[in-house]
Amino acid sequence: MGAPTEEQAVIPFTEGVMSDELPVNYRTRAIAEYDGTTDPQEHLSQFENTALLHRYTDIIKCRVFLTTFARAAQQWFNQLPLAVIWRFWEFRSLFLHQFASSRKHRKTELSLFSIR
Repeated sequence: MGAPTEEQAVIPFTEGVMSDELPVNYRTRAIAEYDGTTDPQEHLSQFENTALLHRYTDIIKCRVFLTTFARAAQQWFNQLPLAVIWRFWEFRSLFLHQFASSRKHRKTELSLFSIR
């Protein structure tokens, strides 16, 4: 394996993720964009439901999930190191960790009492 080309150097996916072919009948699905301002778990759940319906492989999920990113999410992905993502569970974990501050938190009775 030689040195990565300039294009490869900016892709956080491993060679294995990039080499898996999209299914012949693959079409882009209508999945809402994620820009970093809404709950990442909700976005991930919507994506995983679509992936389940269309039977995406683990590797294809990585590449298709990326297509749902916009603004801050795309910028975050672009700054990841080379070949750091090799399975969807890893991508999922990195994504949820990065955007944890955007998660919705359920209101408890205690939090309601603290409102003045």
